[in-house]
Amino acid sequence: MTTLASGADTLTRDALTVLQPGFTGTTAPDWLLRRLGEGLASVGLFGRNIASSGQLAALTAQLRSERDDVLVAIDEEGGDVTRLEVRSGSSFPGNHALGAVDDVELTRAVAHELGRRLASCGVNLNWAPSADVNSNPSNPVIGVRSFGADTELAARHTAAYVTGLQSAGVAACTKHFPGHGDTAVDSHHSLPRIDVPADVLTDRELTPFRAAIAAGTRAVMSAHILVPALDPDLPATLSRRVLTGLLRGELGYDGLIVTDGMEMRAIAGTYGIERGSVLAVAAGADAICVGGGLADDATVLRLRDALVAAVRAGELPEERLADAADRVRALARWAGTADRSPQDAHGDDIGLRAARRALTVTVAPGLERPESFKPLTEPPYVAALTPVANIAVGDETPWGVAAELIHLLPGTVTGSFSAEDGKGGNDRRADEDGTSGASAGHAALQAAGPRRIVAVVRDEHRHPWMASALDTLLAARPDTIVVEMGVPQAAPRGALHIATHGAARVCGRAAAEVITGLAGITGL
Repeated sequence: MTTLASGADTLTRDALTVLQPGFTGTTAPDWLLRRLGEGLASVGLFGRNIASSGQLAALTAQLRSERDDVLVAIDEEGGDVTRLEVRSGSSFPGNHALGAVDDVELTRAVAHELGRRLASCGVNLNWAPSADVNSNPSNPVIGVRSFGADTELAARHTAAYVTGLQSAGVAACTKHFPGHGDTAVDSHHSLPRIDVPADVLTDRELTPFRAAIAAGTRAVMSAHILVPALDPDLPATLSRRVLTGLLRGELGYDGLIVTDGMEMRAIAGTYGIERGSVLAVAAGADAICVGGGLADDATVLRLRDALVAAVRAGELPEERLADAADRVRALARWAGTADRSPQDAHGDDIGLRAARRALTVTVAPGLERPESFKPLTEPPYVAALTPVANIAVGDETPWGVAAELIHLLPGTVTGSFSAEDGKGGNDRRADEDGTSGASAGHAALQAAGPRRIVAVVRDEHRHPWMASALDTLLAARPDTIVVEMGVPQAAPRGALHIATHGAARVCGRAAAEVITGLAGITGL
């Protein structure tokens, strides 16, 4: 192991050790390597850091040349949230698709293969899985990242995912404690509040986390949410009642506690990242995640100095900071010695096979039998009804079925339509009242011409304009095929309705196979 810089005292080293910063670029900047030499023990990777698996392996090797036990973390959920394949779409379906299949062995196998690929690139900590029970259909940030709205289903698949990922030698970080599913607010933007009684939290939100702890999850990520039944004053990330009293005390968890990104507005907009980081460590957090939007040496030094100053001012017990740093180092030791089970016999196409099983296909009532649907043999027009991107997902990752249909039916044409079409370009009210939907629908009809239409939607139930656009399309062209790539909460409609339960690339491939007849729909 690299010897730490002699000028760095124990307190300063501990303050650096608890930080998990991001950075920009596909190689490690000099400042990051310097901080690793001074005590920094973790880094976080995002899509901006990854160009290919070979480049990623070279990057992690560069980090380990400075500190051989560094924790290299990534936000790789598979499905909609992918960093390994940020520019192409994921080879693995996400949690909601796995929950739709409800085969825990399949979930374990998918997580193992994902972990194997991460480990082969030098990544040893994954900020996944999401254990949130998506009980609020209006949830704008969890949705298909959740295994589903059923508590027991979410619990058994969370445990399977943890087991599969860690069997590949990659530490799981189960999130977002104590549960982000029952919110209609995205904590990237502001502070969500969950107003439910303590017994509901115990029976619903906490059950998947108990399952993850029983499965041996090596890390748990806190949520930036206010839960008055647990703490009426402080969000979970900053609450000693939640992190130390509940997670450590009542649930008996003794692994690493990681915060969600401290630059998110739920924390940064109220407390600031320096004060927020001090409060989080004091509350029981061991690692401060920062770097989704802030990724430079100045931020790292600000946080380091804020922690050191808080200890010296008596606001943060030095023993608490030392304990947090020790937990980071303990996880690094585990990651360096973790057993990696041999590659399963499931094959590297396990993701596509899982996506195929996750499809729910509904034919129009007018077709008496599924086999009455005639697959497309001519290139269609794909109308993507596109909502504003979820920040956790990002807008870099492509989604839909157009790319796969272009491959299977050369000559396929596609266009994207949003709530702003026909509304002057900037009328955000359009998404609230649905009045722009007809405009978007008419624009799609005009663009399609005589071609058969494949309409692709994402969470139709959350977007009135999208539902209105689909009304317009189906009224004029009842033979339209509808592909829902979000949570399939709205009633199926169209000549054929395919719910993929996620927008990963393999989900688009699976849907395209049904549309073109490569996969039969009899019995679905």
